[in-house]
Parts: sequence; C-alpha cells; structure tokens
Amino acid sequence: MYPSLYYAIKDLFGLNIPALKMIQSFGLFVALAFLFGAYLWTLELKRKENEGLLTTTTKKTLTGQKATSSELVVSGLLGFLLGFKLLYIIFNFSAFSQNTQGFLLSTNGNIIGGIALAAIMAYFKYREKEKGKLPEPKWIEQTIHPYQEAGNMTLIAALTGLLGAKIFHNLENWDDFMADPMGSILSFSGLTMYGGLICASIACIYYGHKHKITVTHLIDAAAPSLMLSYAIGRIGCQVAGDGDWGIDNIAPKPSWLNWAPDWIWSYDYAHNVNSVGVPIENCINDRYCNHLVPSVFPTPFYETIMCLILFILLWNLRKKITTPGVLFSVYLIFNGIERFMIEHIRVNTLYHIGSFGFTQAQLISTLLFLTGVTGVIYFKKKARIT
Repeated sequence: MYPSLYYAIKDLFGLNIPALKMIQSFGLFVALAFLFGAYLWTLELKRKENEGLLTTTTKKTLTGQKATSSELVVSGLLGFLLGFKLLYIIFNFSAFSQNTQGFLLSTNGNIIGGIALAAIMAYFKYREKEKGKLPEPKWIEQTIHPYQEAGNMTLIAALTGLLGAKIFHNLENWDDFMADPMGSILSFSGLTMYGGLICASIACIYYGHKHKITVTHLIDAAAPSLMLSYAIGRIGCQVAGDGDWGIDNIAPKPSWLNWAPDWIWSYDYAHNVNSVGVPIENCINDRYCNHLVPSVFPTPFYETIMCLILFILLWNLRKKITTPGVLFSVYLIFNGIERFMIEHIRVNTLYHIGSFGFTQAQLISTLLFLTGVTGVIYFKKKARIT
C-alpha cells in the first residue's frame, strides 16, 4: 500500500523525496476523479448545446466599481487562513510531511503569517478593483454557456459531497461518532460514497435549475462522468488501503483465476493508511507497519473494474438514448446493482429488522435502483405524451 505519493515513488523508483509525504494517495485520486469527471461533463454539455438540447443564458454584471468592504474582508479572511497555516508549516515542515492531515486540521498556526498574508491579499484585491474602476460603474450583459457552469458545479459537488459523505458515515457509525465527535468530523478518513452522491446531486441540480439549465439534460450529461469518477476514486481506496475492503477471504484461489496475481483474490493491505491489522515483522516503514490477517477481498479493485465497464456502457449509450432523463435513470440502475452486489463481500455496519440484516449501502442502492426503474418509465411516458 502507498498511503502517500512518497511511498509509491520510493518503492517504484527508489527515490527518497520526503516532501511527497504531504500528497495523500486517496486525496490525489479523489482530485483526479473530480478533474476527469468535470472534463467529461463539460464535453457532454458542449455536445448537447451543439445539438440544440441546451441553450445559452444571459447575465448582467456590474463593472467598474471600487472594492467593497465585503470583498476586502473576504480576501483578508482567506489570506489569514492561508498565512496562518503556511508560515507554521514552513517552520515545521518535517513534522508536517509526517502528518499532513493532522497539521491541516489542527488549530495550530502562525498569527504573524496570518495577519501578514491577510493584509497582502486585501491590498491586492483593492489594487485589482482600482485598475478596473470606471468614473461611472456600468452594467454589461454576458452570454453564459451551460458548459461554463461545469467548473462551479464541480466545486459545489466537491464541497457538498464531502459534507454528505461525512454525515452518512457518522450516521452509519454512530457509536464511533458519539465516542469522539470532533475527531470523527475533522478526520479525512471515513467517507460514505452514497452520502456524497446524494448531497452533491441535490446541490448541483438546484444550481442548474437556478441557472436555467434543463435539469434532465444536465443529469444525463453527468451520468457517464459520475461512473468514471467513482471508478477512479476507488483506485485511491485500493492504493491507500483506506478501510473500504472486503470481508475475510481464506478460501483458496479458484482455478479459473489462476492467470491472475494472488492479490486479486485475497489481499492483506500491508502498510495501509489506517494502520489497521497486526504489526508487520521487521517493518522499517516510519509510520504504516500493519497488515490484515487473514487477508480480505480487495473490493475497491473489483468496484473499479465494474465501474469502468459500466462507464464504457454509459458512454456508448449516451447518443443512442435520446429521451431526456433516461440515461441518468440507467446510471442509477447500474449504480444500484453494482453496489448491492459488492456489499455482500464488503465490511460494513449491519442494520437489522427482525432476523433480516442489511447495510446502509444496500438500502440506498435498492432505492436508487427503484428510482432508476421509475425514472425510465416516467421519462419514457412523458416523452410519448409530449
């Protein structure tokens, strides 16, 4: 396992670059997931606009104003937060590289750095507005293409997705949350995919509706990129060993899988980022020296493969399915089936109704599947009526 980019570069190329310890593997792949997702989403929004399915809107903007008090305050606050952390990190870089998350989430910082950068950023904002100031501020009308909103919606999805993922994870692990509320909230680990998906989808749909982007075309354009982004994110889970693995697997590898490496069937997640399991003998790693005994199903790898296949299917269906809303409904069906199936061999908290046990993900995946089926029927029927 490679908890950070440092361990990957050192193992693969023999290079010792301590600064790379601050680049966490899971965070890196999450960032890549958003970048690739935003790129494909933009391409699809452009295609739909070129086909006449989406239209531009106009927006009036007031230009030539001097810097307002609120703009200066926001710039100053942002500068303070950056300077507060940045100068502290510079003076404690060795410790920061060993525990990047702890440093970023702690209340420790440098007041002088915060005040200095706050003043600098507020000044730059003031100078920027002064350069563009007009004797008389005026309104200008801009044409906004739907694809130009993809960046804003991606940022909104990242923020609300992270919030939703934390909320759903803490609801699923309520006892752990109650034992350490602040630690659970501030920790980078412990994210529930469906919480992120649900909250981010609601936020983006609201944003799209507010900016007069046809919602059905908006969600259809997002369907393939959502599947690809999830596949890339699961690579991060596998590489870092973040705990999203499967149940114990001590069964011998089946003969039909003899062509594959042993870890594809059963894996011990040595040096996992959560330091879960038993100590590894003679481990010289400076922090991550645990592995799982017995080994488990490498479910993040399985999900990556399944979701890449489903992404290819959705990408090939995107031009063939012409009824608005149906492609996203198909995505919900695929998503629900994939997650429901993998939950049978994943480690997760079980809920019980009588003797019937199920996980949070199985419940939500079932609802998503049913929503997808309902969506296909509804959108098809609506298209026939209109």
